[in-house]
Amino acid sequence: MRHRQQGVALVEFAFVLPLLLIVTLLCAELGRAVYRYNTTAKTVRDAVRYLSVQTPGTHAAEARNLILYGNVAGTGALLDPALTAANVPAPTWQTAGSDPLINTVTVRVSGYQFRPMVANMFGARFSVIAFNDISATMRSPL
Repeated sequence: MRHRQQGVALVEFAFVLPLLLIVTLLCAELGRAVYRYNTTAKTVRDAVRYLSVQTPGTHAAEARNLILYGNVAGTGALLDPALTAANVPAPTWQTAGSDPLINTVTVRVSGYQFRPMVANMFGARFSVIAFNDISATMRSPL
């Protein structure tokens, strides 16, 4: 009986290997998607923090560069190749109340999509993940 069992484990491993690879790749891509989303959310918060100490209606280009490049000069490589200037609309300033008057600034990223590195593996298709708008609002002392 033992003689008939030789090689069975190797055959079973060959059947399970594609499934294990797909699950591993899926977990890695999900981790990359969460990382990219968190990085973008942090840059949006940095941009709104930068604009909150500026005069309302100014420095919008610098805030956009902060989101796209990580610096106000707009130099270097993009932080996320899937993120373009079209995804970053102009920031909005709002005032509310009368005594005291409260100024707020809102920065948002819209239409952000995460594209996986591998679109197809062993017949499993990995689709683009479209995120909701990423926005941040902060009170401006000016």
